[in-house]
Amino acid sequence: MKSPAIVRRSFIRKLGLVLAPVSLSWNIHAAARATLRPVRFGLCADPHKDVMHDADERLRMFIGAARKQKAEFILQLGDFCRPYEKNREFLKIWEDFTGGRHHTLGNHDNDGGFTWQQVMDFLSMKSRYYSFDHGGWHFIVLDGNEKKPVNPAAGYPRHIGGDQLAWLGDDLGRTTVPTLVFSHQSLEDDEGVENRVEVRAVLEKANATAGWRKVGACLSGHHHIDFQREINGIQYIQINSMSYSWLGESYKHVRYSPDVDKEHPYIKYTAPYKDALFGLCSLDPDQGLSIRGVRSEFVGPSPWDLGMPDRKGTSWGSDRLVPGISDRKISM
Repeated sequence: MKSPAIVRRSFIRKLGLVLAPVSLSWNIHAAARATLRPVRFGLCADPHKDVMHDADERLRMFIGAARKQKAEFILQLGDFCRPYEKNREFLKIWEDFTGGRHHTLGNHDNDGGFTWQQVMDFLSMKSRYYSFDHGGWHFIVLDGNEKKPVNPAAGYPRHIGGDQLAWLGDDLGRTTVPTLVFSHQSLEDDEGVENRVEVRAVLEKANATAGWRKVGACLSGHHHIDFQREINGIQYIQINSMSYSWLGESYKHVRYSPDVDKEHPYIKYTAPYKDALFGLCSLDPDQGLSIRGVRSEFVGPSPWDLGMPDRKGTSWGSDRLVPGISDRKISM
């Protein structure tokens, strides 16, 4: 097995190998633009410490790249780790970053019988959802893990309740500057937040009231794919998992050593990425939002090598389920 140092050097060389850039648009009001300054930040999603055997090294690679970029803060989009004491070392890697650090709650973060309060205490989060300002820009972090009161979908809760929606509308009403919204579950995907149309209506109302595109983009994790689409003038970008795509029982395949498989039995149900995936982001009043992604490769056979149908145009297609994060740019 290669040493961590060799793996890291190989990984840093691959930082330049990114998927094709995708150009978007974000029209910012001139008066609001005048209050902004350039900001750099690091963004990652779904490291899944409790699944991946090398999650610590992946997180170190992300933190190292964020430092090299001189990121002012980092933000993770959920499914970070469960609040086990044994995960303190993993959390410390995150906390060794000296800039701002922001968490999003993922649906797997309280697996194992933990309460959300225990998760929040472990991560030193003061609220399940919140907002902050940095460099003249506004950032909103939502919690998509609330329970739908009537007829919820099967599986994990994926709803944004009335109190949070009211807070979101009030928060957007108070800010006068360009805003990015972050959530674990997507606000546009059919398997994302159940009441996503209701949430998007709040964002679109804020833009209509402002008379310009106050909310420029919403970024999410959870789905472990690389994807973007525009809905009513707002860009919705899914940030791929740092670690893998989930394939399930039908396409399981042991990709690491017998010892790793024994200690981390869920990896065989995934298609892991050889390198950690993440985005290095910049906000500029003249250039807009840029995301520089990382491209890697699958460890072992691809999902389609294992016989999975290539359903392009869906989350199970080779156009979205890829071992990489695309470069993206939302221009002014």
